[in-house]
Amino acid sequence: MSQQSRNRPSGSATALSEAYDTALLDLDGVVYAGGEAIAHAVDSLLTARAGGMHLAYVTNNALRPPESVAAHITELGVPTVAADVINSAQAVARLISEQVPAGSRVLVVGGDGLRVALRERGLVPVESADDDPAAVVQGYGGPDLAWGRFAEACYAIARGVPWFASNTDLTIPSARGIAPGNGAAVEVVRIATGAEPQVAGKPLPPMHKETILRTGARKPLVVGDRLDTDIEGAFNGGVDSLLVLTGVTDGAQLVAARPEYRPTYVDADLRGMLTGQPEVAEVDGGFGCGGWTASVRDDGLALEGEGEPLDGLRALCAAAWTQAGDGGCTLDAGKALSRLGL
Repeated sequence: MSQQSRNRPSGSATALSEAYDTALLDLDGVVYAGGEAIAHAVDSLLTARAGGMHLAYVTNNALRPPESVAAHITELGVPTVAADVINSAQAVARLISEQVPAGSRVLVVGGDGLRVALRERGLVPVESADDDPAAVVQGYGGPDLAWGRFAEACYAIARGVPWFASNTDLTIPSARGIAPGNGAAVEVVRIATGAEPQVAGKPLPPMHKETILRTGARKPLVVGDRLDTDIEGAFNGGVDSLLVLTGVTDGAQLVAARPEYRPTYVDADLRGMLTGQPEVAEVDGGFGCGGWTASVRDDGLALEGEGEPLDGLRALCAAAWTQAGDGGCTLDAGKALSRLGL
């Protein structure tokens, strides 16, 4: 990723679905929330694919196996096969298989997605610390995961069994709001044991490795809603990214982002895949995009002009990121963001 793209959102003269061969799409907060399709997601995905873009779904949620996820996306209106889904369960199963012998038992704290992925790698899922596991793996198990599952993990880890986690996302979007994610459950075991897991999911290298192996993408575009998983994962993998504002990230978090959290492109939702992206240009005293100009003032970030709110946000990001350099912007952006309704 270029230094320019870390200091301001990039422009694109052509539609992103034409400029990139593969979209590596996050699911929760991007395609759906609480199981229901996000507005404009289905039509945007169908249009991008009809134009020749390969759609791959890359999720840190290890609860469901790829077949189940593919069936869900198909039900929403985008025909999908299991091979199009890459999850953190697959990434962590490969990570475990590289460190324990084939046929080893692995204590599972999570859902069926983990069990399917372990079997795919020749490992045997078990349910108890008394089953002599060679490893413990923890992934999102849904809202009904029993508290006793954490105890089983703790018993095994206390005996020196290596501990793996599919991901450490603290939260997960739901139809009713933001709910605890696997990272919150991992913290329970960490506090109880004092141990540290090996983590496979975004933004870490095992997930990027798994994604490239399974998709064969040559010029991928990561599409996500989270700065600390999707965007940082793209940064770590050296590929471009599109942040959509349909999930957990808001304007204030984006403006304050550190370099590894700064996306190449920003848009409201998946319709941003189908269009070019406006250029953010340096102008006297600041940065301009559309009808807006953003600049740094003594009392914080200032925004002048009018036009599309997203253009104003892009201009604000350029001003804030340039001022912050390799850090996170600490300037007050509240008044500027309120003008945009963000």
